[in-house]
Amino acid sequence: MSEQQQSLLDHNYDGIQEYDNPTPGWWNWLFAASIVFSFFYFVFFHIGGAGWTTEDEHSAALARNVRLLYGDLKLTGDEPTLLKYMNEPDWMAVGQAVFVQHCAQCHQKDGSGINGVNLTDDHYKNVKKISDIPGIVRAGAANGSMPAWGTKLHPNDIVLVSAYVAAMRGNNIPGRAAEGEVIPPWPEYVAPQVEDDAAAPDTPAESEE
Repeated sequence: MSEQQQSLLDHNYDGIQEYDNPTPGWWNWLFAASIVFSFFYFVFFHIGGAGWTTEDEHSAALARNVRLLYGDLKLTGDEPTLLKYMNEPDWMAVGQAVFVQHCAQCHQKDGSGINGVNLTDDHYKNVKKISDIPGIVRAGAANGSMPAWGTKLHPNDIVLVSAYVAAMRGNNIPGRAAEGEVIPPWPEYVAPQVEDDAAAPDTPAESEE
């Protein structure tokens, strides 16, 4: 029997036989390695909070640039400050970058929750008013399940990430089931009125005849 005949497979379809030409071993190993790699890729970029995506890199770079504006700025986590910065997109980019880097592992990038609570609904376990959020970020909660970030983050970062968390409320993204109690909505933000200090032009005096 010739070598060509030995390499033919036993089965045939409509009188057509195929050669026994198996896939090379290196190709099989490469295929198996790609499957294993895809698992870690999925976990890192789609579940983990520190994915090196273009969006993450852009947000981090934008946050670094805005952070240069801190200078002598010292933010406090009171209600007016949080409401003010919730409505300033440039500063919210800093809050978002801090959230993605440090909080998304538990709360997901969209705030829908995984190990941590869902931040997009109206239910809260440890918050009664908006100014409670910075205190929880700073000191932690739930016996350490929510870590304390007071010694790890810049004070301004704590305020801005708190404002970002507050801004997530009302998105109602499906995720972890609601926990805690429904609390009153955040107060409405009233932008300060800009007063025109320019003196009104003098009315020309009527000429006396």
